[in-house]
This record gives sequence, structure tokens and C-alpha cells, in this order.
Amino acid sequence: MEILPISAESFTVGFIGAGKMAESIARGVVASGMLPPHRISTAVHSNVNRHEVFASFGVNVFSSCEEVVEESDVVIFSVKPQVVKKAITELRSKLSKDKLLVSVAAGMKLKDLQEWSGHDRFIRVMPNTPAAVGEAASVMSLGTAATEEDGALVAKLFGSVGKMFKADEKVFDAVTGLSGSGPAYIFLAIEALADGGVAAGLPRELALGLASQTVLGAATMVSKTGKHPGVLKDDVTSPGGTTIAGVHELEKGSFRATLMNAVVAAANRSRELSQS
Repeated sequence: MEILPISAESFTVGFIGAGKMAESIARGVVASGMLPPHRISTAVHSNVNRHEVFASFGVNVFSSCEEVVEESDVVIFSVKPQVVKKAITELRSKLSKDKLLVSVAAGMKLKDLQEWSGHDRFIRVMPNTPAAVGEAASVMSLGTAATEEDGALVAKLFGSVGKMFKADEKVFDAVTGLSGSGPAYIFLAIEALADGGVAAGLPRELALGLASQTVLGAATMVSKTGKHPGVLKDDVTSPGGTTIAGVHELEKGSFRATLMNAVVAAANRSRELSQS
């Protein structure tokens, strides 16, 4: 059966799952101007708060997931990994071949997603929550029947809320451990830096502002200069100075090893979810 292309100019998007990830992506897409809110929908059964959240920025909120699927050209499954199979199988009869299916559920493999849905026009995407402010780091992998045009459409959709990368699905557990879970690690780091500033005598508001801007500035330097982080670190680490004293304390506390272990632990958990 010939796969009909989806119009990049008029396509509609529906979210199955109205949680924080769906909200982050939807808000980012609307804020970027990629789609007007009336071309986005989701379903909320009884949670008044989630209904109000999506309705507040113009998204269509239906009472059933079936309505979302019927109204959408691109259907994004943004439910928890533990319930994604149930969500897809319950909607299987509605998932016609003219719809492009996308999953953002951690640990769920394309072969399973395709089996549960009954067709192979599926794209797996691993975004992260900074999509809400247009700074997501997203990675995608195409299913067997997803076309290059489908991939370009999804890249454009998620690219409107940050940077999109393409990778083989076999590395997706590692992607989940790094960029999927990574914002939480950085939030902890910002909080700790701010606490350090308070301990050193700064007012809380100033400490938090300096910490968050310092992390943003450092990340931007890595992204825009193309220099290795180690080189940038060395550039600000003078002999016998303040920075090397601080770096020494981080090394004594196994700072780098702890971050590496966090990524590996999250990646391992992603593998466990995909096998359960």
C-alpha cells in the first residue's frame, strides 16, 4: 500500500498522554510559531488541572484518545513507558496507515511499537524537557516504513523546540541516560552551585541567578566555539588560582565519575524498561 505524504503546511498533531513532556513539546512548538495551537490536540479524562494547562495556551482538549487520533495526522505517544503498550493497542484500530506515529517513551523499541500498532510508519524520538523553552536536545530513529519525508517533518517539528539529532536506535538507551535524564543532573548542579554561593556569603536570589547564567554561558561556549570542554576549562584555570582550587575539590569528590555513573545508571534503567 502506498504511503501518502503528510502536508508540511497543514498537518495536525495529537498527543496521547497529557503529562509534562507533552506539555513541554506543545508549548515549545506553539511558542516557536511552528504550529498554531488549534492544530494541536490531546485528551484529558478527569484531571481538571491538566485540562486547564493545555487549554490555557489554546490546545484542543478532547475527552477521549480516539478523538485525538481521528483529528491528527501525526500522533505522538507521550505516556509513561510502563503504559505505552496498553495505550497503543487500545487505539490500534484507529491507527490507519495514513497517520505518522511517534513515540517519546523511554526504553520502548521500534520493533515493539510497530508490532503493537499494526504498522511500521513509526518514528522514535527521545526529547527532553527544555523543549518548553526551545532548547531541547532530541534524537530520532525511523521505523521501517517511515519515509525520509516523514523524518524531515518530525525533525522540523522537534527542531522548532531545540536541536534534533539522528542516530541508530541501538544507542537510544545511552541517549536516554544522557540527554533524556540529563536536565535533572544539571538542575541539581545549579542548585548546588547556588547553595555554595549562599554558603560563601551571597544572597540567595543573586546566587541562583549567577549559577544558572554561569551554566548557560558555559554550555553556550562549548556549543558555539567548538572547543573541547577540557580546553575551555584550562583557559580559565591559572596556576595557583581560585579556579584550580575549586576544580581540585570537585576531583576529590569524584565529580566527573559521579556524572558518568549517573548517565550509565539511567541508561541501564532504560534497558530494563525496554525488556519488561
